[in-house]
Amino acid sequence: MASVEQIKVDSGEAGMRLDRWFKAHYPGLGFGELQKLLRTGQVRVDGARAKADTRVQPGQVIRVPPLAVDRKGAPTTIRTIRDHGDAEVLSQMLIHEDEKVFVFNKPAGLAVQGGSGINRHVDGMLEAWRSRKGEKPRLVHRLDRDTSGVLVVARTRLAAVKLAEAFRARETKKIYWALVKGVPKKEEGRISTWLLREAKPDGDRMRIARHGEPGADHAISTYRVIERAGTALSWLAMEPYTGRMHQLRVHAAHIGCPIIGDPKYFEAEPSWQLPGGIQNRLHLHARRIVIPHPDGGTLDVTAELPPHMQQSWNLLGFDATAAEELA
Repeated sequence: MASVEQIKVDSGEAGMRLDRWFKAHYPGLGFGELQKLLRTGQVRVDGARAKADTRVQPGQVIRVPPLAVDRKGAPTTIRTIRDHGDAEVLSQMLIHEDEKVFVFNKPAGLAVQGGSGINRHVDGMLEAWRSRKGEKPRLVHRLDRDTSGVLVVARTRLAAVKLAEAFRARETKKIYWALVKGVPKKEEGRISTWLLREAKPDGDRMRIARHGEPGADHAISTYRVIERAGTALSWLAMEPYTGRMHQLRVHAAHIGCPIIGDPKYFEAEPSWQLPGGIQNRLHLHARRIVIPHPDGGTLDVTAELPPHMQQSWNLLGFDATAAEELA
């Protein structure tokens, strides 16, 4: 785009957040770049400065400055992530930033930390965002490689200490969305088991263990059925109280509703088939996190679904925006 554009908000966009309006119209524009445009007043709504969470209304005019992406450009996805530099990828993933914290919407398939056979991961990529003082942003928690969603990163050492303590003290609220096989017997419930880590040829796995079994850790999760597709599939909001490896994946399988696309814990009868159009990839997304902010108050961030899950939601007729109160 070569010049400033003035775009009128359509009637179907009533109440849409400004950052989501930009994602719909300019999917190639990273959140970090949008934040810079907002901070400098280059983006305006009816001539006034606005914020990412400003709700737009039909008839309002949004000032859009010259951008390096087309109005109908395609967003960066995990399929093309290797073609971009670390700083650019981090900018595409960024969904919140302040002086102490970065929050990313991690794509499925991108590892958080290094390991056997892993050449690129978030921890290594953070080298590209060292501060002027040479301080590298610090991980304070992690997600499985194939789990997408909210990932909190501290920008300073002190912020990392405070955030890590909040995780240890279980002062955080973490809500995950999952698409699972079948429908749980109860609409909502609490799952309490002991889990034991075991080495397998394809990597470590967790299994349900007996109370008192050496090496076993107690794990507690809760779940709620948000919507169902007949008796074949259901959409769950899951919350881990403890933070064990693969906890939600094991617990979903334990109640007879394994997560779709889970290569380690999904087991089904030979006659069961994945519904057409749904990709055989892990359908587990860290949707929302609520955590004490290092400077006081509360950090509350929500991450949009990854493309493969959004495709499944569209095919099944699930409306993610209608369930925002459940994050």
